[in-house]
Amino acid sequence: MDNPEQSTDTNRATGFAGAVRYLTSWEIALGFVLTLVLVEVVLTWFVAPAPLRIAASGLYIALAILLIGLGDALPRSMGWANRITLIRAVLVVILTALSAFPAFLRTHPYAFITVALLALALDGVDGWVARRTRSVTSFGARFDMELDAFFILMLCGVLVSIEKVGLFVLWIGLARYLFVFAQRAVAWLRAELPDSVFRKGVCVWQVAMLLICLLPPVGAGLAASLLWLSLLLLVISFGRDIAWLYRHRQPYGNPR
Repeated sequence: MDNPEQSTDTNRATGFAGAVRYLTSWEIALGFVLTLVLVEVVLTWFVAPAPLRIAASGLYIALAILLIGLGDALPRSMGWANRITLIRAVLVVILTALSAFPAFLRTHPYAFITVALLALALDGVDGWVARRTRSVTSFGARFDMELDAFFILMLCGVLVSIEKVGLFVLWIGLARYLFVFAQRAVAWLRAELPDSVFRKGVCVWQVAMLLICLLPPVGAGLAASLLWLSLLLLVISFGRDIAWLYRHRQPYGNPR
C-alpha cells in the first residue's frame, strides 16, 4: 500500500516543478514582448517595412511553441545564462524576419551587421555566465547549439536574399542539419565526438566569413571565393568527424 505522506510529498514536488515550468513559460512569453518592442524600434529608426511585425511575431511564436512544447524537458528555472540565450534568440528572430526584405537590407547593411555582431557577442556571454554560475544544463547547451546553427543558416539566407552569392552558400547552413538527419539513420554517427580545435576554428571561420561577405565593399566575386573556401573547410571538418566516428564505431551486435 502506498504511503500517504510519500504520495503527498510527490504531489507537492510535481506541483512545484509544474509551477516553475509555468514561470519559465512566462519568461519565454516575455521574450515575445521584447521582440515586439525591438521591432517597433526598427520600424521607427529605420522606416522598415510594416510587414516586419508579422514576420518577426510569427517566427518568435514558432520558437516559443518549440520551447514550451518540450514540457518536462524545460528547466525548472531559465537562469541568467538561458535568459541571455533567449535575448540572443530574439535578435536572431528579428534578423531572420528582416531577411525577407532585401531592399531594406541593401539600404541598411551596417545596422544589420551590428545587430548580428551583438547576437554573436552574446553567444560568448551566455556560456561564460553558465560556467560562472555553475548552471550549465543539457537544455541550455542544446538551446545554444541549435540557435548557433540557425544563426549561420540565416546569414546564408541573407546573402542569397541580397543576391551577393548563389544558392551554393546554403550548403554551409544546411550542413549540420544534414548531419543530424544522417544520425537518425546511422547509429554510430550518434556517438559523442571529442573536442576539436580544428572543428571550432572552422565554425568561427564560417561565421566570420559570412559577416565579412555581408559588407558592401566586399564584391560578389570575392564573397563567392571566400564562401567556397568556407564550404570546403566545412566538408573537411565533417569528413574528419565522420571518419573518427567510423573508426570508433561499436561492432554490430556487441553491447556497449
